[in-house]
Amino acid sequence: MRGKVEVLIEALPYIINFKGSIIVIKYGGSAMIKEDLKVSFAKDVVLLKHLGMHPVIVHGGGKRISELMEKLGKKPQFVEGHRVTDSETVEIVEMVLSGVVNKEIVTNIIKNGGKAVGISGKDNFTIKAKKKLYKDIDIGFVGQVEKINNELIVSLIQDGYIPVISPLGVDDDGNSYNINADDVVAEIAVSLKAEKLIYLTDVDGIYRDINDKNSLISSITVKELQNLIDSGIATGGMIPKLTSIIRAIERGVNKVHIINGTIPHSLLIELFTDEGIGTQITL
Repeated sequence: MRGKVEVLIEALPYIINFKGSIIVIKYGGSAMIKEDLKVSFAKDVVLLKHLGMHPVIVHGGGKRISELMEKLGKKPQFVEGHRVTDSETVEIVEMVLSGVVNKEIVTNIIKNGGKAVGISGKDNFTIKAKKKLYKDIDIGFVGQVEKINNELIVSLIQDGYIPVISPLGVDDDGNSYNINADDVVAEIAVSLKAEKLIYLTDVDGIYRDINDKNSLISSITVKELQNLIDSGIATGGMIPKLTSIIRAIERGVNKVHIINGTIPHSLLIELFTDEGIGTQITL
């Protein structure tokens, strides 16, 4: 019993400090797939809401998209990590992200005592997008964020709901665009002036050497993070994520965290303990 009390006392100053703050969360990786992790995540965000914080969730769903494409006889194609998205594929993307994954997350939150509403970036034109140009290669309806209209998100927060957002954008003509969820979550965090932006991933955080598990970086500045990119230490799919993090902090987000979503309740461990978990990025 004493241990449980000490945990609560350790959490108290953080609960007081973060009350009323907006916490934007990128929900992805194995935490979205394994049933026990889905439940622990839902409980975490419900607890945050009941403690007076305002969690906002942006989710991915690439694995589920690829699975449905293959079931429909359509082979997923990628150009350096970017999903080639023709008119048929963007319909599949919207079906999976907004129709399946989004509503599953909402249902889990409600089942665990919270209030949640799922939207896509198309609702109220929350995510205005434009076509993403990539090395003169036409990769179809892949977009980049042009503007965030946060009116609907703010309204949901004020009404006591947890917004759950799928990363689909729309242009002035009503065309849908598949957008990288890391880019979307960073732009939404900036728009909402979030206290924290948290990425749930399948790794413990940022390493100085990915092959050395003892080289995990617990805290790093954006300047040091840029050096990791420039020096080639950060490679592959981490580069877009780290670039979006740098942009978010430089434009007003107070702190960004990369944590391992495969650890149950990692969200609470990072927010409410002195030691924390994962990597913290600051200005």
